[in-house]
Amino acid sequence: MKPASGVKKILILCDWLPPDFGAVGQYAIGFAKALAEEGNSVSLFGFSSSASSTTKESFGTGHVLTRRIFRNQYDRGNFIKRAFWTFGANIALLFSARREFFAADEIRFTGSPPYLIHFVMPLAFVFRKNTRYRITDFHPECLMATYEKVPFWMKVLHRITLAWRRRVSVIEVLGEDQRRHIMAAGIAADRVELLRDPSPISFDGDHAATEIPEALRERKIILYSGNWGVAHDHLTFVDGFEEFCQRHPDVAGLWLNATGGRADQVEAALHERGLPFVRTRPVPLEQLPAVLLAADVHLITLVDAFVGYVLPSKVYACIASEKPILFIGSLNSDVHLLSEQSRNESSYQQVNVGDKRQVMAALETLLGVAPTG
Repeated sequence: MKPASGVKKILILCDWLPPDFGAVGQYAIGFAKALAEEGNSVSLFGFSSSASSTTKESFGTGHVLTRRIFRNQYDRGNFIKRAFWTFGANIALLFSARREFFAADEIRFTGSPPYLIHFVMPLAFVFRKNTRYRITDFHPECLMATYEKVPFWMKVLHRITLAWRRRVSVIEVLGEDQRRHIMAAGIAADRVELLRDPSPISFDGDHAATEIPEALRERKIILYSGNWGVAHDHLTFVDGFEEFCQRHPDVAGLWLNATGGRADQVEAALHERGLPFVRTRPVPLEQLPAVLLAADVHLITLVDAFVGYVLPSKVYACIASEKPILFIGSLNSDVHLLSEQSRNESSYQQVNVGDKRQVMAALETLLGVAPTG
């Protein structure tokens, strides 16, 4: 989020805050500190899966009040449970921040929790609050992308969402692909700002690669670290990796340091096909540099239908690690734009979704394995 001009009371609303896993909360803490260092009074509200808590810290001439609201995790694979959780979470977030909301000079919020805009903007409109909306993931577009035929009610929800977006004072987007979508919806260019996320971690200092899981120690490591959800293609990699292993047995393995429904499917598919992998839970942020440095190749994927709606935040840390990157996704995605700018052909390969043979060839290039056949 762009720093403020002048001293203000600023409220930031987001979803999970560290130590809970989630890039949005990690970035929100960094933005809150930067705003406080400019002398602003910042209130940051988000969720915790362990316990509610309140802290207040000084940064420069300002301060950050951080309030974590206890909220149970939910089953992402169950649409009904997810819908009820989202509705309740948005209500709880705004109710907890009600005093700070009415006192704030500016309300800043993100695309997470989903549909937060429908709760923030009616109040902001009535009480004439300046708003800054940082779109992380587009909703309901992400849900619409999962349907071959979009239901009527979802089209109505989309129209209402667009109407609220047009009332936001400033919209921040993460990539050029997102900016194209926003401006195509009729939002004026002077109200859209491209502000990329920084890497959530630093590789400065004495960082050593973490120990490789025992089952993969004799292999080169393909690492997928983070959330592997519905927006991320998985079958292209699994099929291509299977072909690679058939031609180059005992060379590489997948370290699946991931959560999400697709991660479960990848695990099941790799197990069924007898392919080499290890699955672990994502590590705390302070341990992430050591994990990323252990990779020989970083894997990033994105379904074509989600281009411009989702920009995997992991791309920034993968680039900062200076390790090779395999991206399975569209040339139109900012993942490709950023990765291509930071790498040469020997350390970055882009593969279209569905092209398993190219996955095999890309792995040969990135892992330095001589082609066969």
